[in-house]
Amino acid sequence: MKKAFVKILAALTTFALLSSLLVGCGSNSGGSADTVTVGLLHSLTGPMAISEKSVRDAEVLAIEEINAAGGVLGNQIKYIEEDGASQPSTFATKAEKLVGQDKVVTVFGCWTSSSRKAVKSVFEDYSSLLWYPVQYEGMEQSPNIIYTGAAPNQQIVPAIEYLIEQGYKKFFLLGSDYVFPRTANMIIKAQVSAAGLETVGEEYAAMDQTDFAAIISKIEAAKPDVIVNTLNGTGNVSFFKQMSEKNYDASKYMTMSFSIAEEEVAAIGADILKDHMVSWNYYQTTDTPENTKFVAAYKAKFGNARVTSDPAEAAYDAVYLWKAAVEKAGSFDIDKVLSVIKTGEISYQAPEGKVTINGENQHLSKTVRIGKVGSGGLITEVFSTSSAVAPDPYLTTYDWAVAANIKPLE
Repeated sequence: MKKAFVKILAALTTFALLSSLLVGCGSNSGGSADTVTVGLLHSLTGPMAISEKSVRDAEVLAIEEINAAGGVLGNQIKYIEEDGASQPSTFATKAEKLVGQDKVVTVFGCWTSSSRKAVKSVFEDYSSLLWYPVQYEGMEQSPNIIYTGAAPNQQIVPAIEYLIEQGYKKFFLLGSDYVFPRTANMIIKAQVSAAGLETVGEEYAAMDQTDFAAIISKIEAAKPDVIVNTLNGTGNVSFFKQMSEKNYDASKYMTMSFSIAEEEVAAIGADILKDHMVSWNYYQTTDTPENTKFVAAYKAKFGNARVTSDPAEAAYDAVYLWKAAVEKAGSFDIDKVLSVIKTGEISYQAPEGKVTINGENQHLSKTVRIGKVGSGGLITEVFSTSSAVAPDPYLTTYDWAVAANIKPLE
């Protein structure tokens, strides 16, 4: 009896070991046989955390919704989360961990262009795939990045066109001291000059700068009609609060901002930002059935006081676009996913309206929306394009941009 028991126990142990090996070999999805693992890479600490937390939350919401609906190719999505800590070098280290060590099938992440450029070579070297959710300066195209935020012709250029149409003639350019603001301002200066108008000042602040007194003095001396603002993170809080302390509101110094969305309005104060302008592709107030559902789900999960924003919505879209591409490819394999993306047939009926990945440059078609901050903290649309605008990351369709020979900064 004892020998029979030992034989049975040995057989069961062998069966369990073989089963474990088969499960491990049967999944190349970055998870177990019924899960697939993705990476989330955002600043959860540092000056950019004020903006990136909402982006991370929107990705988590999309993942949970997809899982509740059955997952992707029969797999539930798991995620490994890393903190880029608002430092490009940290982003690069964490990206390499996610794709090299953790073997995630794709990553959703970054905000600043400095962080994106820091991880770009990692994704290219590992033949992995990054979904980048934020508007940026353009002048880039990587086979291993899907850009779900706005290209410059979907945010920067139409915003300046709108300001010119509204009669603004003297532009003061203010930005954080890194890639996006400096390249954006190269574009803006060329556009303003081509219109026969004047850039009366250009200043940059360190990412962690809190004292804007000297810059405000230069604005006062330049007497601009409008300030075009490309500050990011906590710099926006410090700048606008110090302007408010001098009783400078939109009637005195109008601003057009490219990195202030509903989340930043809540942090700075709606009373301070009232009537100032912003340029995006989506607002919490965007009137679509899909957005009604998105806003309700976001608030239900994270609290009624929370607000959605363009970068959060673009991040939410990215998860659903990845799902659509994977299902069309019938595989989590990066090459197969990119192959179907290059067909230009991957679309999603997003909260902002239908978005489609351009198969040539891997940016999205997007509707442009100019907005104005209201007293309640939400942003009201004052202008929109009649349909989605095709992405033109290198501004090849603008004669003034071609003539200016704008080069990407590293």
